[in-house]
Amino acid sequence: MAAFAERMAPILALWLAVFLSGALAVERANFKTCDQSAFCKRQRALNPGESPYRALLETMELTNTRLTLQLKNDKNKVRLLLELYRLQGNITRVKINELKPLKPRYEVPDVLIREPPTEPLSLLSQDKNGVVLSLGAESQRVIVSAQPFRLDIMEGRDVLLSLNSRGLLAFEHLRLRKDTQTDQEPEDAELDDEAISNEKVEDGMWEETFKSFTDTKPNGPTAIGLDFSLPGVEHVYGIPEHADNLRLKTTDNGDPYRLYNLDVFQYELDNPMALYGSVPVMLAHNIQRTTGIFWLNAAETWVDISSNTAGKTVFGKMLDYVQGSSETPQTDVHWFSESGIIDVFIMLGPTPKDVFSQYASLTGTQAFPPLAALAYHQCRWNYNDQEDVALVDAGFDEHDIPYDFIWLDIEHTDGKRYFTWDTNKFPTPKEMLQRLMDKKRKMVTIVDPHIKVDSSYKIHNEIKSLGFYTKNKDGADYEGWCWPGSAGYPDFSREDMRAWWASMFAYDQYEGTMENLYTWNDMNEPSIFNGPEITMHKDSKHGEWEHRDLHNLYGFYVQRATAEGLIQRSGGVERPFVLSRAFFAGSQRYGAVWTGDNAAEWGHLKMTIPMCLSIGLVGISFCGADVGGFFKSPSSELLVRWYQTGAYQPFFRAHAHLDTPRREPWLFGPENTALIREAVRQRYSLLPYWYQQFYHTYLTGHPVMRPLWVEYPQDPATYALDDEFLIGRDLLVHPVTEEGATGVTAYLPGKEEVWFDVHTFQKHNGGQNLYIPVTMSSIPVFQRGGSIIPRKLRVRRSSSCMEQDPYTVYVALGRQRAAEGELYIDDGHTFSFEKKEFIHRRLSFANNNLSSVNLAPEAHFSTSSIIERIIILGGSKPTKATLKTADGQKSQLEFDFNASTSVLTLRKPGVNAGTDWTVVLQ
Repeated sequence: MAAFAERMAPILALWLAVFLSGALAVERANFKTCDQSAFCKRQRALNPGESPYRALLETMELTNTRLTLQLKNDKNKVRLLLELYRLQGNITRVKINELKPLKPRYEVPDVLIREPPTEPLSLLSQDKNGVVLSLGAESQRVIVSAQPFRLDIMEGRDVLLSLNSRGLLAFEHLRLRKDTQTDQEPEDAELDDEAISNEKVEDGMWEETFKSFTDTKPNGPTAIGLDFSLPGVEHVYGIPEHADNLRLKTTDNGDPYRLYNLDVFQYELDNPMALYGSVPVMLAHNIQRTTGIFWLNAAETWVDISSNTAGKTVFGKMLDYVQGSSETPQTDVHWFSESGIIDVFIMLGPTPKDVFSQYASLTGTQAFPPLAALAYHQCRWNYNDQEDVALVDAGFDEHDIPYDFIWLDIEHTDGKRYFTWDTNKFPTPKEMLQRLMDKKRKMVTIVDPHIKVDSSYKIHNEIKSLGFYTKNKDGADYEGWCWPGSAGYPDFSREDMRAWWASMFAYDQYEGTMENLYTWNDMNEPSIFNGPEITMHKDSKHGEWEHRDLHNLYGFYVQRATAEGLIQRSGGVERPFVLSRAFFAGSQRYGAVWTGDNAAEWGHLKMTIPMCLSIGLVGISFCGADVGGFFKSPSSELLVRWYQTGAYQPFFRAHAHLDTPRREPWLFGPENTALIREAVRQRYSLLPYWYQQFYHTYLTGHPVMRPLWVEYPQDPATYALDDEFLIGRDLLVHPVTEEGATGVTAYLPGKEEVWFDVHTFQKHNGGQNLYIPVTMSSIPVFQRGGSIIPRKLRVRRSSSCMEQDPYTVYVALGRQRAAEGELYIDDGHTFSFEKKEFIHRRLSFANNNLSSVNLAPEAHFSTSSIIERIIILGGSKPTKATLKTADGQKSQLEFDFNASTSVLTLRKPGVNAGTDWTVVLQ
């Protein structure tokens, strides 16, 4: 039988590949709706205003760091324990758990970077109806109402956020199954046995069937839920990953947004279905403030959103205005998860950037990637062999298109055995890697977390002998079907398993690898072709915990272990690059993500913008989408437009399905090759700015690719925009995403701002919708007046070849004829920047003086790059331009002035980029 299974494995894998690739669209029937999820149905069936919970004020204990009190369910007498913390940085944490559970409930580990530091809470008042506590700054306080239990966070007279104001708090306590109960009494003597026994037992509480899959539930119903009300709020964002608008929609007439990491190939657009990643963070924004909600739970989660303004027509809103309606807009959000506890962090802003910093203080910031990882990546499923790799590599040189990474998918391995090479197709991988290294280029190979069950496979044998596989409900090693056929799934929730996995990336373990080989983790939701919803059975086991408790953490752990392996193989010197398809809160600490198996369709191109914006809002800045679309074949117009869009998104990789025609950039005719070349070259010239932005997000958690409202939070015209975006503060991009477009309309924010077209240098006023005629060569990009952006205009075959090249500094003057920017330089690939080995300079223009001053006097690093040109947009013609260097030397600079565009070009300053200097215009 085993031999038969071994023979059938490749056949089944091939059948699955054909089946998956042949699908015209997502097979919706493979994935649950809320009505097909028992706990979702139960939570949604709760009636607002009927909360059974009251706060037992006599149980309240207040220490310097936390408040605790008990909540009692008056229907069944089950008690919960509420913990409330005031955290540093204007964050409030609320935890709710059973007071005396039959056994511990799952609490998410490893996502928080530390136990969050607290600040003192103080009691302001108390009576029989509730208590009022001070949250410190700006008259912020929290009001705990007793019956029914409710929690309000206020500032002055304004309610910022309410918990359980709609009475939807639900906490399904652990219990013994009626037909298996013994004489054992629950510990809590107050429990109303009669009330508990009379609780309605619904289908799906102890066992649930979906299609042919049965989910046993030995712990019974364990769902939790809580509602949040946001007065004055009409716009909420976040909770990726969904192929939907940036601004989240109301869900009253459809399914809630679902957070459950799934392999949803060729997903539908404008849909709240779950996708590959889940970050349970929502941002709420209005003119007054931005607030964040972080629901720390790794189980299947659904989020309902309703608004009292959502159903109003424009006429209805106008009527409210004319009649002086006093109705305050409000958004209500209902979160519910299948298991675990309620552990929620309320981030009180008040600005968008405050919320980003608050969330980063909890889960960390984006890992600072190697500079080359921000350049262009070339990938498909699959490059056939070493000769194919060499031909593609040579094709880029022949057509003068730069690239940094070439990728190998699953076919490069020996029969889908990861950490191996197909010795027929890739007989000398080190020679292949060395040829790339000689050109200062790199490679990525895929390492997926499904391990072929094969007694001749070292990786499988070691995982099995160490007992590191996830178990099924009966305690045997869990097996499912994926690309290799029958596969085991390592238990990445185990620290010792992750340490072993990391050790496998050592050069003497992963044979044929070198320092220019990096890693891609795919299928890590985990994807299991013959599993329920194409993933792991929820009743499989990770030690004492069920998979249902930690499902959304699996991909997070895989990427973490891989990143740690790449760091360890270099002795802790080199920064890793790891791409992951699945992700969770905190994944930003370990690398990049992408939006999964999209399609070569215009709608999918357009959707890359809101998807990456949403992911960036919740901490993961290193986001991209498969350029050209993974499934199907793009027209030449779509491919060009996708390159032009991807060149201005954080992760820039072309990727295509095995069954699609080859689409290297030079295969669509010389005109399209030239257009793609120009888009890629624009990316390379801006690498200094991209790298600087990633350094900032590493420091602050602020997104690199950001919605306009982040920088213009008091401009309602920006709140729903998701067809354009900012890179940092200073570059605004409005990609062309419509077929046959002859023009686009871009909103230029800021009534006091000016914006410069980076191609024509034409100046435009902010606070307007600007119609821009476009041709196939157009990429509408604008530099903000008042900013300074360094570029490298000598584009070479890879970013590493440009390391010592000179800079051109673009100074865009604002209305006050001033500007400011930065220049950041380090070695581009090691952790030496953590030891202050870098250059960080402020560039400032004021009073006709342009100067470079050191922002980090304690840092030390040297560069041979010089400033070879300064271009001042919105400038005026001087009589002379004098360069003053740090050693007191003065020299006159040559310059040109274009009166028609008001562009002043200063030529050949020749000053070292890491030194102090000033240019004086007279």
